[in-house]
Amino acid sequence: MKMIKGSAVFLLAVLLLLLAGCIDNPSNQSTSGGSSETESEAPEVEEGEEVVSIGYSGPLSGPAAYYGERTLNGLKLAVDEINNNGGFEIEDQTYKFNLVSLDDKYLPNETAANAKRLLQENDTPVIFSPHSGGIKAMQVFNEQENFLIGAYTSEPAVTAEGNTLTVRVPPSYDGYLEPFTSYAMENHGMKLAALPTSSQYGKDWTEAIVPYWEEQGGEVVYNSSIDFSKDTDFFTLVTNALKENPDVLFIGGPSEPTAKVAKQARELGFEGGFMIMDQAKLDEMEAVTGSYESLEGSVGVLPLANSEYPGTPAFIEKYKEEHNEVPGSEAGYHYVAMNILMEAMKAAGSVDDPKAIRDHIQDGLDALPEEKEVYTIEEIGEDGGFATDLSIAAVENGEIVTIEVND
Repeated sequence: MKMIKGSAVFLLAVLLLLLAGCIDNPSNQSTSGGSSETESEAPEVEEGEEVVSIGYSGPLSGPAAYYGERTLNGLKLAVDEINNNGGFEIEDQTYKFNLVSLDDKYLPNETAANAKRLLQENDTPVIFSPHSGGIKAMQVFNEQENFLIGAYTSEPAVTAEGNTLTVRVPPSYDGYLEPFTSYAMENHGMKLAALPTSSQYGKDWTEAIVPYWEEQGGEVVYNSSIDFSKDTDFFTLVTNALKENPDVLFIGGPSEPTAKVAKQARELGFEGGFMIMDQAKLDEMEAVTGSYESLEGSVGVLPLANSEYPGTPAFIEKYKEEHNEVPGSEAGYHYVAMNILMEAMKAAGSVDDPKAIRDHIQDGLDALPEEKEVYTIEEIGEDGGFATDLSIAAVENGEIVTIEVND
């Protein structure tokens, strides 16, 4: 009897250890098509050169994988250029970057686990993340753990809450509410059906646009969402929205699944317009739909390829040569952000003091060479967000047209 009880206790202990391992180590959690393994290509260094690691956690598998890869590609291009040009100097010491990337499958809890792993294994002073859920998960502990977040999200809350070690890279989406709504109402009508991504970013966007639409005299006839990590056939979801006869569909999330939602709506007979959240890009959606015909009447952000900043043409050519496709804003903004970060480190005189680096971001902006200005960013606001002019566009007669935005 004692032997049986002892064996039971032993087995229970083993089971608890295994469960603890599954909880603490995200790489033990099996998901289809992805892993949390490090993707790192350490730079070649010469005698006397030192390496500083930069972290990245984003979706590199699953339905948002293309989005994650494009954000990471922008960082990689900047890092490769800096390293291939001999790195950068601070007080006669030469540094090169080692970009360490982890897959979080678009899951905030995975982002938090990845951040802790990056800190423990790579001592990263800066960690980039391209989704608000993951950014907010890191903000729970980044000030205590002392690392700077490179936040690629238009969610205003990530900087509004006063986190002193967060830099928001793209413009806040609240600036899009007025021009998107005005265009959609003037060109299509007053009835809106909301069917965006169910991510935290999608929920926050919806909570902003729905009351604003109603304040302008519009009617919200349907309000739901799509979980792109689970839903692959949008027929039922879109059919339910169209039963309410909307004039405008509010959609968004990663470009590829968002394009499929728009295409499904057209196949079901929807003839109205699309109001597209800023994460999805018109040109990337067109690559899925095959033409702009399915996107006629859409309003969204201006594609990078249609922008006119000093460094845009050269960046597009370099990116196309490397990846055989035209880059979008997520690649462009990450490329710029990485170059600004390097200049801020130089101005701060440090590669490993996140607070000093954050304090010198404006110096980094001021020192950024014009040829690196894929986007022109004049300043960083008191809240930690880059100040960039809003650029929006619409699809009219099968072409992208720029829409002027009043300041």
